[in-house]
Amino acid sequence: MNVIPAERGGRMPASREMFARELDEPTPAAETPRISPLIYILGIARKRKWEIIASVVGCFLIGLVLTLLATPLYTATATLEIQRESQNFTNVRGAEAGSDRAIDPEFYETQFGLLKSRSLAERVVRDLRLHDDPKFFELYQSGIVETGFSNGRPIAAQADRRLRAATQMVLNNIRVDSQRFSRLVEISYTSPSPDLSKRVVDAWGQHFIAGTLERRFETTSYARKFLEDRLAQLRQRIEEAERQLVNYAEQQGIVNLPVEATGGTGGAPSSERSLIAENLTTLNQELARATADRIQAESRLGSSGGQVAEALGNPAISALRTSRADLASQYAKMLEQFEPDYPPARALQQQLRQIDRAIATEEQRVKGALSQVYRAALDREQQLQAQVDGLKSGMLDVRRRSIQYNIIKREVDTNRELYDGLLQRYKEIGVAGGVGVNNISIVDPAERPVRPSSPRMMINLLLSLLIGIGLGGLIAVLLEQLSDSFDDPAEIPEALGAPLLGTVPRAVDADPLILLADPKESMTEAYMSLRTSLSFATEHGFPRSLAITSSKPAEGKSTTSYAIANSLARAGARVVLIDGDMRSPSLHRMLELDGATGLSNYLSGDNNVESMLRRSGHSELLLLPAGPQPPNSADLLSGDRFERLIGELIERFDHVIVDAPPVMGLADSPLIASKVEGVVFVVEAHSTGKSVARVALSRLRAAHAHLLGVIATKFNTKRAHYGYGYDYGYGYGYGRQSGEGTE
Repeated sequence: MNVIPAERGGRMPASREMFARELDEPTPAAETPRISPLIYILGIARKRKWEIIASVVGCFLIGLVLTLLATPLYTATATLEIQRESQNFTNVRGAEAGSDRAIDPEFYETQFGLLKSRSLAERVVRDLRLHDDPKFFELYQSGIVETGFSNGRPIAAQADRRLRAATQMVLNNIRVDSQRFSRLVEISYTSPSPDLSKRVVDAWGQHFIAGTLERRFETTSYARKFLEDRLAQLRQRIEEAERQLVNYAEQQGIVNLPVEATGGTGGAPSSERSLIAENLTTLNQELARATADRIQAESRLGSSGGQVAEALGNPAISALRTSRADLASQYAKMLEQFEPDYPPARALQQQLRQIDRAIATEEQRVKGALSQVYRAALDREQQLQAQVDGLKSGMLDVRRRSIQYNIIKREVDTNRELYDGLLQRYKEIGVAGGVGVNNISIVDPAERPVRPSSPRMMINLLLSLLIGIGLGGLIAVLLEQLSDSFDDPAEIPEALGAPLLGTVPRAVDADPLILLADPKESMTEAYMSLRTSLSFATEHGFPRSLAITSSKPAEGKSTTSYAIANSLARAGARVVLIDGDMRSPSLHRMLELDGATGLSNYLSGDNNVESMLRRSGHSELLLLPAGPQPPNSADLLSGDRFERLIGELIERFDHVIVDAPPVMGLADSPLIASKVEGVVFVVEAHSTGKSVARVALSRLRAAHAHLLGVIATKFNTKRAHYGYGYDYGYGYGYGRQSGEGTE
């Protein structure tokens, strides 16, 4: 009996013809489902989740252990301000700083480089004597402690080596950071000792400032050297000229006195005057004063006796004039009432005359005194005039003798001016090279750290988690790239060039035969779906003879062969299942049947097929075991008896299913495949290599086998790429409670 419609209806529908052509032709790569990169990545993460979790946990534990075992480090930080320009308060032309400009990247990059220079680190090491301190090397666990010290004392022969090692350690732990859009620079030093960190940072800033001033002072070293040579030359020339000047003055009897410059600083002499000139000046000044005194005395002598200052200021004359004024006043009042001949009036008049005579006598005495003053002034003037005239002639003689003296003196003065100017310049350059306003200052000095800066537990653990996630993702991607198995059925058409007939889920902790006995199981549903796909494989429906093979053992071909045969038998078709794997038969053991005789007996010449057939659990399904293992099964299959067997069984049964041996390394499967109507290739998902499957299919094609398609067995939906849609299962509609809606 045949229950497949194609066997009863003659020509199959157009849809079946189209499907048959699709099964015969390789599926184009363009028809392979495409997914987005994000979904692909999520699929890899879900598939390789245990590798990723192991990586994350491992990195987290490693980070935790390293953090707990790490030595606490302390960081001290100081802030410096670096100005672009500095003012030179000596105001020396050529020594002053350039004009103030905007922020100069080159200048600040240079300063940052100097802050991280080896010379600065060496100065700090020498100042703090770190290279002679064994505790410093012990903090960094350096081997210098054993080789550079003896009983805790430094070895002199290893001084340079200790200095280089200490300098490098300091450089490795110093950090210089600039604050953007500002002139502030942060200097940080990290060490296991908080006191050491503070000392190094403080010394670093101080030595950087000192080094900057020293470099500025050293820039004028060439000018100072040149000025020193010139000063030595001028000093020698001044000494020679002064010696010549003194000798000439001694020979000519020239005596000059130094004259202080008006407004000069420090009372330094600016010129000289001869002794005669000095005397002449003094006498001439005295002569002028004597002449003035004489003129003044002559003027007072020519005045009326009572009008001179001496008379006006004489107390006797003043008293007489006061008395006369009183008497005159009394006399005037008396005349208003009496005549001049009145006796009291005449008495007053007589007293007035006496007072007038007394005043005249006093004025005459004053005039005599003025005359004596005039004569004394005249004599003094005449004497001074005579002395001045005598000095004039001597002055002319001195001038004649001072011509050569002045020439020599001018040379001395010129050399001295040059010497003083160069000496002042030398002092200014020396001062200007280092006493300008310091353009580097310490804003915030370093404070002793009270908490370690590292290790930081939370940051390290978070970093460990991130590294673990990244490493796990990398491992997952690498494993995915290195994986050669079929993790998703959608890869089969493109990789093997054959259509995918169906996907069989993996049986977890259960016997496949038990699962196949239950029509509600997903595995049973999968094979029923596979049977439906194969019913469109040929023009007459399900192939009359079908071989099931795989590339290697244990891929599920025997289970697939039995499941297809059992599904056909349940549909009412008469089916015979042949165990074609005579090298390693398994169907009779799986079905718990007698396998003493079977295929190998028939191929060896025994024609009693009926005695070899075994009934299985279904009445419409018979099994032809493999029989005894022959010496060489390929020789038996190469003859025409296997093809004759297939013909005989097709006459008696609706379908013949052959469980063929694996293809790789054996000649049995190509021989069987060439003698049946169609071949189904079984691929174990997540296990069979793509390259192995390609080689196996190429061998089948070389044997002119009619490949109907590929079946993916033992498929695990959790390991498929996310988004392909294979996780819906085959148990749709089962397990619902009564009353629920249907779709």
